[in-house]
Amino acid sequence: MPQGWKITILVLAAAGIVSTPLIWLLDSPDAGQLTGASVQAAVGIAAFLWALFQHPENRTDDAAVRTGQAHASSGGTAVAGIKRPQGQGSGSARAERTGNATAEGDGKAITGIDYS
Repeated sequence: MPQGWKITILVLAAAGIVSTPLIWLLDSPDAGQLTGASVQAAVGIAAFLWALFQHPENRTDDAAVRTGQAHASSGGTAVAGIKRPQGQGSGSARAERTGNATAEGDGKAITGIDYS
């Protein structure tokens, strides 16, 4: 969850917990108003706790621009761009103007995005 949304939900939930139940309880409520205040406070507390324990959004956008010249020799690997093993990361990956790649031996010379 993005940090901005998390803060917004926390503030609104806190306002819901405090505002209407407080107003109703100050005006000597009847049974229905007391029940409504209790339900509203419970929903506010649940929303507050839910937002509090949400993990922050884990998104990364990677860009490799004007890459090129990834040389490797006898047994090497050369990546002149972005390396995301097993496709890790939840954001986008972009490579522009790639070119040049040389590898020998077990090889692999990548001038863009490597998902292996």
